[in-house]
Amino acid sequence: MAETSGNFRPTSPHLQIYRWSGTMAMSVAHRITGAALFVGMGLLAWWLVAAAIGPDAFATARRFLFSLPGTILVFAFSWALVHHAVGGLRHLIWESGVGMTRRNRELLAWGTLATSVAATAVIWALAYFVR
Repeated sequence: MAETSGNFRPTSPHLQIYRWSGTMAMSVAHRITGAALFVGMGLLAWWLVAAAIGPDAFATARRFLFSLPGTILVFAFSWALVHHAVGGLRHLIWESGVGMTRRNRELLAWGTLATSVAATAVIWALAYFVR
């Protein structure tokens, strides 16, 4: 047996041992969307500052945001915002003690994804038809 330094703390199993579940996937997605919102706020701030500076700066921002890459970024930002909000509601439900069985946790996790995708599609459809 190899010598140890006397530190016999237990080690956590690595990710290859865990079986992925919906709650794990939505936890990772919640963290990623939180980081995406942090970055996306810079895009929103740029748009607002451009509007405050004047018509030329706003036209530049508008031209980028209505381009294909800009539209994809805004779409991703809007989905991240909706997904993060719905994930927060899921956690609020869990904090109240509801839906804590394995089946209900999985249903809420996948329902979070389905709701965020559907709500984002509805928001973009409404924006398209109102425009």
